[in-house]
Amino acid sequence: MSNRNWFYASEGQQKGPLPEAQLRDLIARGTVRADTLVWTEGMSGWQKAAEIPGLVPGAGAPPAFPQAGGPPQVVASGSYSGGPLSVDFGIWDFTWRSLVCSIASCFIIPAPWMIVWYLKWLIPHIHVPGRPNLSFEGTAMTIVPWFFGGVVVVIAASMSGYQSLNILVLLVEVALYWLFFKWFVGSLASNGQPLGLSFSGSFWAYLGWFVLTIVSAITIIGPAWVYAAWTRWFCRNIEGTRHEVIFNGTGLEFLWRGIVAIIGFSFIIPIPWVYRWLMQWIASQTVLVERGS
Repeated sequence: MSNRNWFYASEGQQKGPLPEAQLRDLIARGTVRADTLVWTEGMSGWQKAAEIPGLVPGAGAPPAFPQAGGPPQVVASGSYSGGPLSVDFGIWDFTWRSLVCSIASCFIIPAPWMIVWYLKWLIPHIHVPGRPNLSFEGTAMTIVPWFFGGVVVVIAASMSGYQSLNILVLLVEVALYWLFFKWFVGSLASNGQPLGLSFSGSFWAYLGWFVLTIVSAITIIGPAWVYAAWTRWFCRNIEGTRHEVIFNGTGLEFLWRGIVAIIGFSFIIPIPWVYRWLMQWIASQTVLVERGS
């Protein structure tokens, strides 16, 4: 019998640590059931007792992935624990999917469907503390009206020959990105159930950040600090969660990573590795914390 100490969840509270012998006694008495969440050193997160091989008589599951550190926080039903996000994906899988998505999107018409296809692959590779099996449930038909509406406006403006309409085109493009963020956040799910999230940032605030980025380009290095502040604003406006979403990255960190990325992109071949490296850093700087902390 293992000499590990165990924790288990009861009514939204963390119990333990307990020797394994005591945990097995609780299982035998029915205090800890097959669907009770348990954790011990070496597990990546809380799992049902039935999913731990050999713990519950008659139940079996693949072993947990190892991870150092203390037990994840257990919170009441309907909420989730805090901590940084993480992301990882296979380089070759990422490369061919990105190429297919980019080529298909060049033809414009398949773009909405390719975006959904790509996000349905990418989002499950993002790990949120306490939210297993993250997925993207958005549909292409949701974005088709405003996507092709924007395309029509851009084409009409370019054919008119009036330079003054360039401002209208810019506003349409910004509006499309803003709508995309709202649709993206609202389409996230966990275990197939919608998370109920929403993006509350206004269009005019989003436009202001966009303009500030353009103006800051005069300083060459200024956009790095604007991107950091813009990302923090974006995270603050994600609603529907009992935790705050905080971005801790700084402008200086954005700057030197941006320089490294530009150098890496110039050689073309390292692009997938550099892109994954950037995404992993951004995820590690995005943290869930108790509101008001």
